[in-house]
Amino acid sequence: MRHELDSVPIDGTIVIGEGERDEAPMLYIGERVGMGAKPGNAHPCPQVDIAVDPLEGTNLCATGAANALAVLAASEKGGLLHAPDLYMEKLVVGPSSRDSVDLDAPVRFNLRAIAQTLDRRVEDLVVIVLDRPRHERLVEEIRATGARIRLIGDGDLSAGIAAAVVGSGVHAVMGIGGAPEGVLTAAAMRCLGGEIYARLVVGTPEHEQRCRAMGISDFKRIYTSKDLASGDNMVFAATGVTDGTLMKGVRFFGDGIRTSSVIMQNDPHRIRFIDSIHVAPATDVKIRF
Repeated sequence: MRHELDSVPIDGTIVIGEGERDEAPMLYIGERVGMGAKPGNAHPCPQVDIAVDPLEGTNLCATGAANALAVLAASEKGGLLHAPDLYMEKLVVGPSSRDSVDLDAPVRFNLRAIAQTLDRRVEDLVVIVLDRPRHERLVEEIRATGARIRLIGDGDLSAGIAAAVVGSGVHAVMGIGGAPEGVLTAAAMRCLGGEIYARLVVGTPEHEQRCRAMGISDFKRIYTSKDLASGDNMVFAATGVTDGTLMKGVRFFGDGIRTSSVIMQNDPHRIRFIDSIHVAPATDVKIRF
């Protein structure tokens, strides 16, 4: 990612990266990338904030499970929240339900509202929840309504995208997950028309200190996609690493590599699916479709 970003005519700053580690070997928070960040560059470049998750779903990739992604979101400077590497309560829904739910409402009320906006029964809804002990009560509350649950080991970002796409078979994502992934989900929602409602989980003085270091002082605030990804010019890009709901994973063949990506933007409002074959440097390459 660093190699490719340094070839782009931007003055970029990583605002969501590999945790809050300083000078880490991976893309770290505060690192500058792009041609405009190089010393001695004489040509001014647009300032861009960038959020990355080079491998969303590390365990999914390691075990060959579905929905591992490489993800990047970008906006004009100040367009992405500098979220601390904490947990975040999340509720993600599609465009039809975005104005009908409330993060603080009981689960049964939210599911009933989602069902009404989709003209379905609650029993027909599918809710994705991370399979974690902290979600035992949430799972019980969802099951009590009759809605179906899809438990996932990792990858609530790809789950959030699926909830905003009609025909994916997913109608909501509920539970607690990473705050950096929440910002990336918000960027996708800005392009897809869905919505995320989120609140940071701040439980210790250390958590408060980390929030204040990022300029966050209201620890009970409920964020929406416009709060987390406020930029007017939003770009979201993801490439499948393993096969998933929206994209196939990386496929290797003798003469190259095939990848499946999605590129979204909100101005102009456009979503593109890109199937690429990266050809090996040889004279007798055979392309397979």
